[in-house]
Amino acid sequence: MAQASVSLGVAGTLGAEAISRIAAATEASGFHALWVNDTPGGDALAGLAAAAEATDSLVLASGVLPLDRRSPVEIARTVRQLRLPVGRLVLGVGSGGARAGALALVRDGVAALRETGAGIMVGALGPRMRRLAAEASGGPLLSWLTPEAASAQASAARAVSSGAHVALYVRTAFDPAARQRLDLECARYARVPAYRANLERLGIAASDTVIAPASPAALLDRHRAAVDEVVLRAIPVGDGIGDYLRFVEQAADRVAA
Repeated sequence: MAQASVSLGVAGTLGAEAISRIAAATEASGFHALWVNDTPGGDALAGLAAAAEATDSLVLASGVLPLDRRSPVEIARTVRQLRLPVGRLVLGVGSGGARAGALALVRDGVAALRETGAGIMVGALGPRMRRLAAEASGGPLLSWLTPEAASAQASAARAVSSGAHVALYVRTAFDPAARQRLDLECARYARVPAYRANLERLGIAASDTVIAPASPAALLDRHRAAVDEVVLRAIPVGDGIGDYLRFVEQAADRVAA
């Protein structure tokens, strides 16, 4: 397998101006894609619209749109209204907080979103959702995994569909001053029941899955050997535009090392 492409990920709460500038820097630095997450306070699709205006070829991806909160009809309508470039758009979707019927919710959502013409990927933790992602979409978007666990899950996805594209979110901090923020991010996700259960099932800690300031440069290579796309979810020193632009520079230097 060829070495994985590298993308960057940011929060939708940063707003359009910041995401626009980060997207331009991300494209100029040669990264594959910019992934923008979606929360009640941060619309991923609005962020991607701003990114689209500032870029020409960068892949634009949502990571992920929760289908229990945003219906396929609303997502498709927003894609049209914002005139998002579907030729370079990837709609990452997931079950969100749904408990009962999560598989059916995602399966039906993926089917409904095909009419947008965009690529579709599914955020997946457990084995049944990962299988669904490989069967019904472009592939799974994995998260909070060691390179070894990611490699095993990627192999399982490709056993279901040889053409599955497997992406992996990796929380990443390059600056020592961002270490505390990275630790807080690990602790926050370790308290979420679904993530906690998945980490316990795998026998790993959230901190085992990240790229930290003191991590060896070779750790990124191990992640890239495991999957098709590594998404460096930015944990910079602060939330200013300058902090994120500095992260883009640091990420580009690490990839080139």
